[in-house]
Amino acid sequence: MSDDNIVKIFTASEVSVLILKGRLEEIGITSLKKDNFKSGVAAGFYGGPPDVVDLYIKEKDMDAAASIIKEFEDNQLK
Repeated sequence: MSDDNIVKIFTASEVSVLILKGRLEEIGITSLKKDNFKSGVAAGFYGGPPDVVDLYIKEKDMDAAASIIKEFEDNQLK
């Protein structure tokens, strides 16, 4: 991702984040997955809960992504 502002749009298990990431890529939106636990372990220290992963997108893509994110979140609650 470039120097554009990025915003966190979703936090969940790695599986859920990867599914949403794939759906966003289908409509041409690049995203960034951040896993503090794996990053911390790789660096030699504790980095956060092992089952929590964050997904970020460029702020300028929020309007295009909003319906995909809402639909995904609604389906996660069922």
